[in-house]
Amino acid sequence: MKYWLMKTEPGEFAIDDLASAQNRTECWDGVRNYQARNMMRDEMTVDDRILIYHSNCAQPGVAGIAEVAREAYPDYTAFDPQDKHFDPKSDPDNPRWYMVDIRFKRKLKRIIKLHELRQFADDKLDGLVLLNRGNRLSIFPVSEKHWRFILSLE
Repeated sequence: MKYWLMKTEPGEFAIDDLASAQNRTECWDGVRNYQARNMMRDEMTVDDRILIYHSNCAQPGVAGIAEVAREAYPDYTAFDPQDKHFDPKSDPDNPRWYMVDIRFKRKLKRIIKLHELRQFADDKLDGLVLLNRGNRLSIFPVSEKHWRFILSLE
């Protein structure tokens, strides 16, 4: 099993949206970064664990836990001209973009805020991609050590 962090803007899709989705499962669509796509397509497997991170909001932080429910498959939103994630260069016969399905596991007892995580950047969370300056990736791996420490902050 691997561990991941996936960023989402709560105004677009929050942990509560995942919790209220049918079967508590939703596709993670709209990823338009090749590095993030490659991780979803090539590395994520069913039952991998995910930290859901709320970003671009007043209180960014880790809000909940999900798991991979379905491995990568073509992101059909890329083929739909009416969808905000449409990519005219994406071809259904040779898809450019992929998505996975994720399943809600639980909300954290409280949001573990980014500023709290930063306090441990040189020690317990050294090497956590989220804390790197200029990091813009929406998906990245998390070590089991970092996973356990983050959850211990609940």
